[in-house]
Amino acid sequence: MSEGAERVVVVTGAGSGIGAAVAHRFAAEGAAVVLVGRTREKLDRTAATAPDGGTLLARTADLTVPDEVDALIASVVADLGRLDVLVNNAGVPSLGTVETVTPEEWRAVMAIDLDAVYHTSRASIRHLRATGGCIVNVGSTAGLGGDHGMVAYNTAKGALVNLTRAMALDHSPEVRVNAVHPGFTLNTGITAGATPETPLVRAFAERIPFGRVAEPEEVAGVVAFLAGPDARYVTGAQIPVDGGLGAMSGQPRIVV
Repeated sequence: MSEGAERVVVVTGAGSGIGAAVAHRFAAEGAAVVLVGRTREKLDRTAATAPDGGTLLARTADLTVPDEVDALIASVVADLGRLDVLVNNAGVPSLGTVETVTPEEWRAVMAIDLDAVYHTSRASIRHLRATGGCIVNVGSTAGLGGDHGMVAYNTAKGALVNLTRAMALDHSPEVRVNAVHPGFTLNTGITAGATPETPLVRAFAERIPFGRVAEPEEVAGVVAFLAGPDARYVTGAQIPVDGGLGAMSGQPRIVV
C-alpha cells in the first residue's frame, strides 16, 4: 500500500493549473482526492486525466458561502470517513491599483483568495485534528512582496501569509498549517494559454535565476512534501517556489 493510500485529501480550485497538478500528485500516491471547484466540467476533466492509483471525486461548491462549505466538508467526512489534508488552492487573479479596482472587484478577490480559506479551514479543523492532519495554503510570491498594478491580489495573498502563521500557532501540535508561494507558473490564472515563448513569460524568465517559469507539477511536489510525513515537524512555514527570484535584491548583475 502506498504512503497516501489511507488519506483523504480535499483540493480546492482543482479544475486546472496548480490545483489539478496537486490532485494528480496525491492520486498518484494512492490517496482519495476530493476535487472542489465551481465548474463540474473542469473537475471532471481533472479526474479523467489523473494517473492510475487513486480515487478522485468531484464536488462543486461556492467557497464564499459558509453554509455550502460546511455541507461540503461534512459530506466528505460522511462519505469517506475522515479528512487528512486540506489544500486551499482556489484563487482568482486581479489587476489594478486602488484607483482603478472597483469595490466589487476588491470584494470578489478577498472573497475567493482569503475568505474562502477561512471558511474551508474553519469547517475542516476538527476533522483534521481527529486524524492529525494538515492544511497547505497555496499563496503567491505576490503575498511576499509588492507588484505593480496588483493591489487587491497582493493584499489578499499577503493576508494569507499571516493567516497561515496564526492557524499554525493556534492548532499546534495537532494540525500543521503551512503555505507554498508559487511565482509565475504556466497554465494558471492570467497565464492560461501562455507558452515559454509568450512575451510576458519570456520577460519573467529573464529575471528568474533558473531562467524559466514554473510548471504546476513543481508546485505540487512542494505541497505533497508539506502534507507528508517528512514535514511532520514543519508548521507555519512559508515556502517560495519561484526559481530563486525572491533571493534577489533587485539590482542588476554586476559580475558576469
